[in-house]
Amino acid sequence: MDRLAQLKQFIGKEFDQSPSPFMKWLNPIILSAEEGQLEFQYTIRPEWLNPIGNLHGGVTAAIIDDVIGATMFSLNENSFVTTINNVIDYFSTAKENDNIVAETKIIKRGKQFVNAQCEIWNADKTRLIARGTSNLFKINN
Repeated sequence: MDRLAQLKQFIGKEFDQSPSPFMKWLNPIILSAEEGQLEFQYTIRPEWLNPIGNLHGGVTAAIIDDVIGATMFSLNENSFVTTINNVIDYFSTAKENDNIVAETKIIKRGKQFVNAQCEIWNADKTRLIARGTSNLFKINN
């Protein structure tokens, strides 16, 4: 089965079959999956908070990096893709038990490099929490 089809099997469910132990820990629910575009939902847990009770910026960055990695997985390419850099802008906060939605898209898909974007929204998509872009490098196996 191709990787995109595997992702699509989990729409509406927790993605507990990820090859990434970190993604399993984040425990996303797949809302939609298309080639190069994913939408995952997360519920903010207490260990994801900073000292004042907001979603920690490092966890936000980790979610962005991880879901962009899953977006690369959806492309069904034979090469492994590694992150070169992440640039993240933070716009708003989220609290414990809030649901947040991470949406990805490929901006540029080249032979060796990929540029991708992820936006994290509150559950009803009325408030942008963060936007990240990543440059990724394809490593031939």
